[in-house]
Amino acid sequence: MRGGDERSGALFSYVDLEARVGQDHPLRTIRGVVNEALAALSGEFSALYARMGRPSIPPEKMLRAMMLQAFYSIRSERQLMERLEFDLLFRWFVGVGVDDGVWDHSTFSKNRDRLLEGDIAAKVLSAVLAQPQVKRLLSSEHFSVDGTLIEAWASMKSFRPRDGSGEPPTASGGRNSEADFHGQKRSNKTHASTTDPQARLYRKGPGKEAKLCFMGHALMENRNGLVVDACLTEANGHAERIAALHMIEPRAERPTPITLAADKAYDAEDFVNELRSMNATPHVAQNTNGRSSAIDGRTTRHAGYAVSQRVRKRIEEAFGWIKTVAGQERTKFRGRERVGWAFTFAAAAYNLARLPKLLEASA
Repeated sequence: MRGGDERSGALFSYVDLEARVGQDHPLRTIRGVVNEALAALSGEFSALYARMGRPSIPPEKMLRAMMLQAFYSIRSERQLMERLEFDLLFRWFVGVGVDDGVWDHSTFSKNRDRLLEGDIAAKVLSAVLAQPQVKRLLSSEHFSVDGTLIEAWASMKSFRPRDGSGEPPTASGGRNSEADFHGQKRSNKTHASTTDPQARLYRKGPGKEAKLCFMGHALMENRNGLVVDACLTEANGHAERIAALHMIEPRAERPTPITLAADKAYDAEDFVNELRSMNATPHVAQNTNGRSSAIDGRTTRHAGYAVSQRVRKRIEEAFGWIKTVAGQERTKFRGRERVGWAFTFAAAAYNLARLPKLLEASA
């Protein structure tokens, strides 16, 4: 018998969000880990808010909504609020009832800025990794490090002389007119972006175009390829090695040696010597292109060196997810603090996206 195409006009509807989400949905596993991590950060959240005044958006709900924004590649807060309005799965994950109204996108953005004050992104990353079911997935001895460029939210036309002595040559008038920069010498010493002064002009390698960008860094454990630390610095030739030492130092404070794998960009004598002084074995790829490598047979003769060189490439999977799915290839924020917050939070979201399969495999 064919069913009728009739619209339901019932005045009342009893919708149980918990029953609408399948028991095998991966967001169930993620939500359990997230709720425990956010509960551990309750004291950190309380310190950011005044004891009196109008209630704001709960930070736990805000962070869960931002995780969905990363998981589902939602480009803006406006689109996130629109999705939260009609999507029952989103309401269930965030903790918004069926009859509850959603927030205005501008209010959501302003409340999000408060979380910058407490460096909440890094604390969320640490709190997720500290959960017992996640901690047993991590290696405490073998790590890999790498850096990637995050393009700034600034046009090359905004890269102008610091002393204000000149304007870019324009072929036509107007606010956003065409400009020809050929033949000009521009550097970070003499020029700066008027849109984001903290962005730096940098190119990844010879023959590649220079861009206004920042440099994101990630430290990965080698057992399952989860990101255990992340930070963002200005883009320059020394940033990768300095950030690597900063991230690995707390993990080198243990009685047994650890290993740190990296690519050829880290093959510098001062970096290698600094790692060895920390009781960390530098499993760095040898750079013998017209020079002698700081890595010799003392390191390369061990079988673990070849394993580290093979596993370290998995960090590119994290960068690929962060830059494409989480939308950090070109940031939508300005200023190193805000861009770094978004990059670190995207690294935490990457770990969460991988947890359902990892926890199922280890069960």
